[in-house]
Amino acid sequence: MRDLIARALLSLLRLLLPAKGRHAAKRPAPMPAPVPASPWSRPWTAPSAREVREIFNDVHTRGLPAPERERGYAAAFARIGVDYDYPTMPLGSIARRERVAA
Repeated sequence: MRDLIARALLSLLRLLLPAKGRHAAKRPAPMPAPVPASPWSRPWTAPSAREVREIFNDVHTRGLPAPERERGYAAAFARIGVDYDYPTMPLGSIARRERVAA
């Protein structure tokens, strides 16, 4: 009989007096995982089609030999802040670490 009364009193006290302390504190809501940014949300960083057409259809570079024409393209792209690697770039000794006669 004593156990029954004790259990009834404990359950009554739990209802009337809320628990205090660190274990009874409400936990904060879990933070949602950050959504990765879409690469399409950034502005387009490459030159536009109009800019590229202007560079490749330039009247001054049309009559030049291929190596000079490519250097002109590289210079035009450099003016707008874009790297343009062309295969005839005369940097073979630097790229292959060959010895250059000085």
